[in-house]
Amino acid sequence: MRSRGVYPGGMSQSEKPPEPQQIQVDLDEATAQGAYCNLVLINHSDSEFILDFAFIQPAAPRARVRARIVSSPRHTKRLLRALEANLQRYEALFGKIEEPLPTDPTTIS
Repeated sequence: MRSRGVYPGGMSQSEKPPEPQQIQVDLDEATAQGAYCNLVLINHSDSEFILDFAFIQPAAPRARVRARIVSSPRHTKRLLRALEANLQRYEALFGKIEEPLPTDPTTIS
């Protein structure tokens, strides 16, 4: 895999940065089905973020984690930017997503 970043000594005018490499993604049937989640719990340390995607039923006091994603801080930030860009495109096509009253993003109601 080619990496993007700082090239030692810089690049001359004739050198071009490497083209992005295409990645083929394989999904097994169970993963391709996906899992509905309506709650995400986020924790982090200095070296990783942990996102627990869960499903909570309206009348039940207990949520069940359906998937846990462990990610580096850099990748988590890229994920945030990708989500922001996709939400902007979604709202441009389908209209603004109405949010409930402002809440503290560190708590879930």
